[in-house]
Order: sequence, then C-alpha cells, then structure tokens
Amino acid sequence: MSRLGDLIRLERTRQNLTYKQVSRKCGVSEKFLQDVESGKRIIADDQARRILKAIGLQGGSTEAEFTLDDIASTVDLQSAVPRLQKAAAAAPAAPKAAEERTAAGKAPNVPADGSIWLDALAGVLKHVPVYNAVMKEVDHRLLPVTDGKIAGAPADKVYYFAAPDNDLRGFRVMKGDYVLVVPAQAPVDNSIMLLKTPIGCFLRKIKVLPHFQAMLQKYDLECESEIKNFNELTIVGRCVRLEADL
Repeated sequence: MSRLGDLIRLERTRQNLTYKQVSRKCGVSEKFLQDVESGKRIIADDQARRILKAIGLQGGSTEAEFTLDDIASTVDLQSAVPRLQKAAAAAPAAPKAAEERTAAGKAPNVPADGSIWLDALAGVLKHVPVYNAVMKEVDHRLLPVTDGKIAGAPADKVYYFAAPDNDLRGFRVMKGDYVLVVPAQAPVDNSIMLLKTPIGCFLRKIKVLPHFQAMLQKYDLECESEIKNFNELTIVGRCVRLEADL
C-alpha cells in the first residue's frame, strides 16, 4: 500500500467525497485517484500535498508539528479508514446547506491547525507526555497505538521519563535521554525501573534477590549498589525503550 495514497483516501473518506468530486477539484482522472489510493500508482509528496490541499486540508502539519511526511513514513493509515467510515456513518446527517456547499464543489471548513489528523487518527496515534523528575510534563511524543496498547501496555498509562542525571551512564542512559515507561509495581529482575520518593523520581537497574529484597544499581563513573526490602521501594514503572540524541 502507498501510505501517501492512504492519506488521500483518509481525507477523501472523512469528507464523504466521491472520486468524481475529487478529480474535478484536483484536475486528475478518477482512475488516477483510484490507482493512487490502492497503491498501484506511486505519487510524489508534493503532488499528494496539492491533492490534499485541493480537497480542503489546510496547512502541512498538525498542532504537534507532525508533518504529512511523518505520518506517511510511520503509520499505515489503511487501518484507520474503516474506523473513520464507521464513525461517519454513526454521526448525525450534515445540514442541508453544508451538503449543498459540498455538492457545489466548495470544501467544508477544516481546522487550519491540522488537529483533524489527531482526531481522525486517535485510534492509531497517541500523544505521549514526557515527565521530569518531579513528574511535570516537559515535552511529548507521538507514538503508534496497536489494539489500544503501546509497548504492550494500555496507551493511556504509558509515558516518557527524562533521565535527570548520569546515574545510569554505564547502562547507556545519559542525562536528558528519554525512557519509555510502562506501569509496574513490583521489581522486575535485570530491568531499569522508575522509583518514586517524596522528593522526586529516579532510575535504577534492579536485580531481584532472595527474601523479598532487591539490589538497586547505578553506574556513573563506577558501579554502586544498595540493597532494599521490597516494602521499602515505591516502584511506578518499568523502562522498556530508550530514546537518545546522537
């Protein structure tokens, strides 16, 4: 499948436009559009943008600076189309005046900030917050969602944590790196975990020991460790992915 073709099909379907209506707006044949959407014809980015603009999409990116190129390269939008069609079928009928404007070839109003994409793709993309050591949101990322989950965890429970120091330098986690955190309340052997204290959160590598104890390891210039009982620990998550700048 052509992912830029998927973008065009998604926007056309969202606006309930026929191939004939779009072909008139864009000055291309219906067969050309059908081939693009089905993936039989490869389309260049700039041509896809012209078609999307003619259909009614204003601007080239979302409110999160998530460009059409980013969407095309990271998400298979074909899976979003049936959901969008189902939602459109369940929605109230459009006012007669709006139908007449569409029939006359004038596109309905489309938010200029591109937030339509985040709304339409809510089932396949998720705005994931990035928290600092005091759990204040400092950034965000957009991640693909599969069956309501990210990295195997419920999408609304996943977040990034910005490493506040170089305590895990020896484990390849540097200050400022982002680690993706999924919910966990018990120590997981040989995992990097996020722990909470009254003054903030921090990362440690965990080694599970007998008798309900755990070794907390940090490794900056040299490896250091301390042993804690499980009941002394407040674990809030397990780190499953690292995002670092080169």
